[in-house]
Amino acid sequence: MKRVITAVVVLSILGLASFAFGAEGAKLGYVDMQKALNLSEAGKGAKEQLAAKVKKYQDEINAKQDELKKLKDDLEKQSVLLSETARVAKEKDYQQKLKEFQRFTKDAQDELQAKDEEFTRKIIEDLERVIQDYGRKNGYTFIFVRNDSMAYVDDKADLTEEVLKLFNESRKK
Repeated sequence: MKRVITAVVVLSILGLASFAFGAEGAKLGYVDMQKALNLSEAGKGAKEQLAAKVKKYQDEINAKQDELKKLKDDLEKQSVLLSETARVAKEKDYQQKLKEFQRFTKDAQDELQAKDEEFTRKIIEDLERVIQDYGRKNGYTFIFVRNDSMAYVDDKADLTEEVLKLFNESRKK
């Protein structure tokens, strides 16, 4: 239902645009932002930075998991030999380390997600500026972001490669 409404709105806007600007006067294009994000040098750099952080966290998580496994194994092996108070103390220590591990894992996931969103937001803002400049300089009436609600778009209207090239060039300056 949401797609139908979106499609109707887009078609209405296009209809109004062609009426307002004359069918031949409207210049339309679209950019595939996901493709631009993935293929841009900034996007690739962000992926590399995130991958390095993921590896760092994964190494820490693996070390903490090994420590927890060792504690649990020791607890299971020694539980019959230990006094009640010593066993309870070891169980409490294990539970505390487990909570710390879970908190660390959640914090790591939250930080990675926030970093990903930060990188993506910054790249999209910069891409939007390049798209706006490109649209103004080349006389476009509308430049859309490609999405699932677009039932059909002619590949000739795809500006992604041109915008991506300009975006990468602008980042080098």
